[in-house]
Order: sequence, then C-alpha cells, then structure tokens
Amino acid sequence: MQDHLLRTATALVVWRTIARDRIVRDESGEGVISAAIAVLIMAFLGALMWVGFKAIWGDAESNTRDQIGRIGS
Repeated sequence: MQDHLLRTATALVVWRTIARDRIVRDESGEGVISAAIAVLIMAFLGALMWVGFKAIWGDAESNTRDQIGRIGS
C-alpha cells in the first residue's frame, strides 16, 4: 500500500513540475508580443495624426491665402 502511495505522490510531483515548466516556457514570448502590438498601435496613431495635421495645415494655408488676397485687393 505504501509503495502505491509513494508512486502516486511521485507521479503527482513530476506532473506538477512538468506543468509548471510548460507554463513558464509558454509565457516567455508574451512581453515581445505585447511590445510589438504597442509599437503597431503607436505607428497607427502617428500616421493618423499626420494625416489630420496635413488636413488642418491645408485648410489653414488656404484660409491664409484667401485673407491675404482680400487684404491686397
């Protein structure tokens, strides 16, 4: 009976150790993936802000030209 309990306990300890090692190994790339996602989000936001800036700058430039044209007439 003790031999059976010893084998069961040993098997459980080995299984738990293997499972813990798998969990640790499986999470090893999570930081890299998260950083890559953050970089992609920031690049998208930067591109979106650039497009908005160009549109605002174009409107301001045309308004400025119109006002200068009115002053000169």
